[in-house]
Amino acid sequence: MSDAATAEKPAEASAIPPEELDRLTDDIIAALKTVYDPEIPVDIYELGLVYRIDISDDRDVTIDMTLTAPGCPVAGEMPGWVENAVGAAPGVNAVKVNMVFDPPWDQSRMSDEARVALDMW
Repeated sequence: MSDAATAEKPAEASAIPPEELDRLTDDIIAALKTVYDPEIPVDIYELGLVYRIDISDDRDVTIDMTLTAPGCPVAGEMPGWVENAVGAAPGVNAVKVNMVFDPPWDQSRMSDEARVALDMW
């Protein structure tokens, strides 16, 4: 699992039971791992492109993510891919994807799994 992405509970205690929140978080991460940058054979989660996952008490999900480069050819399509994948996860109500470029992505955000897959040690 990438250390760059964090699943955050709201600042106040969540109304979602902890077991359900854990399952929901796992399902969201599994959904994110089905989305790939077409030019890189590693999913966006392991690449470290997902900066934040927030789950509201209403089970609405907000995701802050970036791209490997601002001029990425799929920049316009990637948020929709993420929204569709996460929206299909059981229990997710609505999904909002925010594309952010601060901080800029760099290779240090990749998980060890991504480094192995891309032979980037």
